Amino acid sequence: MYAASPPPPPRRDFISVTLGPGGGGGVEGGGGGGYNNSKAWRRRSCLRKWKQLSRLQRSVILFLFAFLAVCGVITYANMAEPWKSLTSRSAEEQKADVEVPGLKPANQAVLPIPKKADASLGDYPDFALQKPPKQLPVRRGPPNLQIRPPWREAREKSQQGAARAGGEPGQEDTELKTEKSVISWRGAVIEPDQSPEPPSNRGKDPDQPSPMESEDQKEPVPLNERQEAVIEAFRHAWKGYKAFAWGHDELKPISKSFSEWFGLGLTLVDALDTMWILGLKEGREAWLSPPPCAVAVTSAVSPPNAEFEEARKWVATDLNFDKNVDVNLFESAIRILGGLLSTYHLSGDSLFLEKAKEIGSRLMPAFNTPSKIPFSDVNLGRGTGHPPRWTSDSTVAEVTSIQLEFRELSRLTGEEKFQKAVDGVMKHVHNLPGKNDGLVPMFINTNSGQFTHLGVYTLGARADSYYEYLLKQWIQGGKKENELLEDYVKGIEGVKMHLLRKSQPRRLTFVGELAHGRFSAKMDHLVCFLPGALALGAHNGLPADHLALAAELAETCYQMYAQVETGLSPEIVHFNMHAQKDRKDVEVKHCCAFRPQTADRHNLLRPETVESLFYLYRFTGDKKYQTWGWEIFQSFNKYTRVPTGGYTSINNVQSPSNPEPRDKMESFFLGETLKYLFLLFSDDVDLINLDKFVFNTEAHPLPIWPSA
Repeated sequence: MYAASPPPPPRRDFISVTLGPGGGGGVEGGGGGGYNNSKAWRRRSCLRKWKQLSRLQRSVILFLFAFLAVCGVITYANMAEPWKSLTSRSAEEQKADVEVPGLKPANQAVLPIPKKADASLGDYPDFALQKPPKQLPVRRGPPNLQIRPPWREAREKSQQGAARAGGEPGQEDTELKTEKSVISWRGAVIEPDQSPEPPSNRGKDPDQPSPMESEDQKEPVPLNERQEAVIEAFRHAWKGYKAFAWGHDELKPISKSFSEWFGLGLTLVDALDTMWILGLKEGREAWLSPPPCAVAVTSAVSPPNAEFEEARKWVATDLNFDKNVDVNLFESAIRILGGLLSTYHLSGDSLFLEKAKEIGSRLMPAFNTPSKIPFSDVNLGRGTGHPPRWTSDSTVAEVTSIQLEFRELSRLTGEEKFQKAVDGVMKHVHNLPGKNDGLVPMFINTNSGQFTHLGVYTLGARADSYYEYLLKQWIQGGKKENELLEDYVKGIEGVKMHLLRKSQPRRLTFVGELAHGRFSAKMDHLVCFLPGALALGAHNGLPADHLALAAELAETCYQMYAQVETGLSPEIVHFNMHAQKDRKDVEVKHCCAFRPQTADRHNLLRPETVESLFYLYRFTGDKKYQTWGWEIFQSFNKYTRVPTGGYTSINNVQSPSNPEPRDKMESFFLGETLKYLFLLFSDDVDLINLDKFVFNTEAHPLPIWPSA
């Protein structure tokens, strides 16, 4: 064993520092150069410290600096505009005080800063889109529309006039009206509500409107004979509904009874805004053309008569959504929700908004699916959604044609859930594979969220209003959602590429169908919405050839009526594509020599053709569209009118002697067909101004949102 060696002596580390007379110094082993408190020395010292940090420490520090920089940029972006607005408004108010002593406007007009072209337009730089309207800098977001019925406006102005008469002298000189009231069609007043408090009217003389208001006001266009004929037809249909089907979904005019689909008074709700637009009022002529004293004399403008008022009472007391009934999401949204929202905007009656919110909320369970593609059906009482019994698919048209209504409901109520649900559907469909040059299949699975039944493309049933709502959502939202515009334009290009053909012998342009690469010369009457959509798009800045195509297709849709024995179009037509003697362009398919296929030759009183004629007449002024519409209206009167009240769909448009009545008046005959005919025959462009309203697919006008 060796003895343990003693431990080494403790090691003593030390540094020797030598101070020189020049203030320099040296460090043993430290290299040359002395500390002199210079910037270069400090820079080398900081760099040395930075290199001594671990990589994680340096990453954390860099992240914190980057985070603070981003926060600073965001804060500046959010605060700069309000600061500039306040500074600008303050300077302008001081200038106004100097120029006009004692005058203090409530809202200064500020020109918007010109915007650069949106890069997201992608491949569509040539669209001459309309400029957004001028806006006030104080409040973000679209202003609320405050639409008042004319008799309420007259009453309020009368009360304000009385208040002015009893006010202090000189009060009129110190206050101005804060908002410009825009007189829209038939006396309804639309006011952009820019503040929570109502604007003051005390500074205005009722007998001498301001120059700005005089510019917007104009004499109402009197009704013509054709419009009066449409009103008579509506009242005849309403007479039958009231007598035999009051409060039920649809009238059966032949048997003098009714049929139920949802049990929600579909015909009544669908017709509410039609009655308002047609001006079905007591003293209707006085209401349409109120005398100048109407502002001060409330009796000069009458409230609604029995037709509208009794319908409103039914909505208030009998329209009950708390019932164990399955309803179709799409049909309920476009007919009931759309009808209630439209009537609210036209009448200003909050009852209709309350009912709209209730039905909208009860429809929301349809979106409780794995893919967020909604089920086709909802049970209103149980609050459950489900697909049809025979499939788990929904149709593409149904899930993409409820957006206008739910988006508007969110805007009015402030509840984002409605718009969030339907916008999610559009974003999902936008990114889906399976499209053919912008054309979409007819079905989509609610579990997987994928298109099914691929290879079949049509603009008829189950796909039609998908294309319509792409355009109309883009218009509704102020032309900002360019994904919608992109999908619409691609879809129209796909139609031109794959579905357009010419018939013989008149070479009519028509839209057929494509099934697994095979073209079919079959066209649903539903496709006749397309001319109107194309014309609306061209009016809003899309290429001019859209309007030219719209005119060609409108001619085709008219010939679908004119070339048939009763002057009424069948539900489905086939076009002759080969020149043969004594054959028309429009044909109705027969399954065999002795038994015609009745499924194609019925007429349901559909509105699509007269809808497109309305758009084309409104945008072109060509009287032929009114003439065509009048011919169609006369054929409805001749072959579908029931003497005891109402109109009926028919089974055979090829038999003038026996059109075979189906004993059913669809709700859309009052909600759409007669409404579009009335608008078609009007020469008043402000009767539902298409720069202020967009129609849903059930002809219910909803306001276009002001640009934010």
